[in-house]
Amino acid sequence: MASSMLYGAENVAIVRGRIAPNGLGFNGSELHGRKSLLPRVNLVVGNSNFGGRRRTLVLPKCSVSVPRPASQPRFIQHKKEAFWFYRFLSIVYDHVINPGHWTEDMRDEALEPADLHSRNMIVVDVGGGTGFTTLGIVKHVDAKNVTILDQSPHQLAKAKKKEPLKECKIIEGDAEDLPFRTDYADRYVSAGSIEYWPDPQRGIREAYRVLKIGGRACLIGPVYPTYWLSRFFADMWMLFPKEEEYIEWFEKAGFKDVQIKRIGPKWYRGVRRHGLIMGCSVTGIKPASGDSPLQLGPKVEDIEKPVNPFVFLVRFLLGAMAGVYYVLVPVYMWIKDQIVPKGQPI
Repeated sequence: MASSMLYGAENVAIVRGRIAPNGLGFNGSELHGRKSLLPRVNLVVGNSNFGGRRRTLVLPKCSVSVPRPASQPRFIQHKKEAFWFYRFLSIVYDHVINPGHWTEDMRDEALEPADLHSRNMIVVDVGGGTGFTTLGIVKHVDAKNVTILDQSPHQLAKAKKKEPLKECKIIEGDAEDLPFRTDYADRYVSAGSIEYWPDPQRGIREAYRVLKIGGRACLIGPVYPTYWLSRFFADMWMLFPKEEEYIEWFEKAGFKDVQIKRIGPKWYRGVRRHGLIMGCSVTGIKPASGDSPLQLGPKVEDIEKPVNPFVFLVRFLLGAMAGVYYVLVPVYMWIKDQIVPKGQPI
C-alpha cells in the first residue's frame, strides 16, 4: 500500500479505459494476482500528502473476485426490517454507531463535493435519520430551507430535538418515491440510506427528478469489502455497493460529471478491505430540467404486501447479528491503529 494513501480521501472521476492495477489503498493479494480490467481514472487529491497533483491511476473495484447482484436485498435491506432495526438502533445511534463509522470530520469532508455555497439553497436530506448529516448541511444553508426525510419516526424524533434543526421541515417518506415535485431542490443529499434501498437505481432516479437543472446530488454510502469474512457479513446485512456501481447508477439516471470522493475514519489508514459503512461521497449534476430519462418497472419491494411473521423475525435477527460484526470492525481497526507504528499499513 502506498504510504501516501494512508490518510485522507480522494476525488475520483471515471474515464473509460484500461490500465494495469497498482493497489490504490489495497494489498496486492486482494487482487488474487489476476489481471483485472479496471476503469482508468483521473485522481484529483485534496490531501497535502500528494501535493495537490493530478495523477492517472487505477480505480480499484471494491470487489474484483466475487460477483454480487445488487438487486438481491439483504436481511436488513427490506424497508420493514430496516424500520424495526432502527426502532432499536435509534436509541444509541448517535453515541454508538456514529463514533465508529460517521464522525463529524468525515461528514464535513463528504459534504464538500455537494457545493453548499448559498444560505438560500433548497436542500433535501433523504434518509436523514437523527439529523447528524443535516447538522453539517445547516452550517452552510439556512435550516428553514432544508427538509429531512426518513421512513423511521424513531430516528426523526431524535432529529426534532436538536436545536440547530428546529426550523427544518421534518417528514416521513420513502427514498424511492419522494414527495417532492419535479425540479424542486438545488441540492439532494443522502447519507447512510442507500444500503437500505431494495432498488438503489430507483432511489437515484428520484434524486435526479427532484433536482432543478444544474442541481447537484450528493450520495454518501458504503463500499463493498474485499476481505472474505467481511464480505460474508456484508451480504447478510445490507447493501454495500461497489464504487463502479455508484457511477453506473448515477449515469443511467441521467447525471453528468459524476465523481467519487473516498472517505473513512482516520484510524483505518486507507484500509478498505473490510468495507466501510460510510466509504464514499458520490456526486452528479442534473443537466436538464424534467424527469429522469431512465424508465423503470414496478418497485422491487411492495411494503403493503403481508409478510410471514416467523420469516420476518428470522431475517431480522440474522441481519442484526451481521450488523454486530460491523459494530466491532471499527473497534478492531482502532486497536490496530494504536499498536502498529505510524506510517505502516494495517
